[in-house]
Amino acid sequence: MAGKKLDGAGTEKMKTIDEATILLQRLHGLVEGYALALKQNKPTSLYGMQVKRGLSPLVGLLKPQFGLISDQVASLNLVATRGGSEPAKIRMLREGVGSIRQQLEIAVVRIKDNHAVEEEVVPGARKPGE
Repeated sequence: MAGKKLDGAGTEKMKTIDEATILLQRLHGLVEGYALALKQNKPTSLYGMQVKRGLSPLVGLLKPQFGLISDQVASLNLVATRGGSEPAKIRMLREGVGSIRQQLEIAVVRIKDNHAVEEEVVPGARKPGE
């Protein structure tokens, strides 16, 4: 029975997506902490800086292989640095994080489609564990 695996490029792209997902989860936590602090009338000046600091490594990680998603993260960084109403900023940050998460999920599906390799079965070969 032949199965599908990813080729080398696909495996590397999946590793990048996994790392980006971890960074995005951390960023999501920062944005939600920012929103909670604003709702509870606590100081929010540190949250803006933390969000900006969380976005930079994500841009650098995604730029070589996923340029369009990286550009979307960079535009989210511009939202974080902009002045104006904090509730509007938080709403845009939440939407941006959701959009980036969706783009990463789409990238996973495309990687699986584009980099799938059929695993060859050699007759008479032993299966692992036999």
